[in-house]
Amino acid sequence: MDQDYLKVGTIVNTHGVRGEVRVISVTDFDERYEPGSELIAIDDDGNETSVVVESHRGHKQFDLLTFEGYTSIEAVESLKSATLYVHVDELHELDDDEFYYFEIIGCQVYYTTGEYVGFIKEIMQPGANDVWVVDRPEPGAKDALIPFIDDIVKDIDLENERVTIAYMEGLLP
Repeated sequence: MDQDYLKVGTIVNTHGVRGEVRVISVTDFDERYEPGSELIAIDDDGNETSVVVESHRGHKQFDLLTFEGYTSIEAVESLKSATLYVHVDELHELDDDEFYYFEIIGCQVYYTTGEYVGFIKEIMQPGANDVWVVDRPEPGAKDALIPFIDDIVKDIDLENERVTIAYMEGLLP
């Protein structure tokens, strides 16, 4: 995938017969789906289609979208299973203590003592706070689950792709 795009969701199915699609979203910015917003839909074969949001509404755990010019189930059938992206030029400014997932994934994790822990390979959202999944270098070592809370995460240096965490008993498996 081109580094000029960031994933915002995946079209998992059609919804109804009037061209609505069901999306599992991975963005915290609902404005990505505001009418008039342009998204890039990339199918499993790598084909890109530019789509413009016509309408958006929430339904259960999904976002339901319609796109300009797609007015029937047959029209959106080809978009099913496509991944939706936004161009990086459309990123929102974040507060100093906020980060995009793509900025955190891949960072190296160290204890405050300087000991290497591993690298962040995934971010989960189980509830109250994000949990960073850290791939540990030791053979057979299980992934570490690091809660993104002030008591644990002491420093995030995006320029050097380095995260410093405090040692906490029982944190690593």
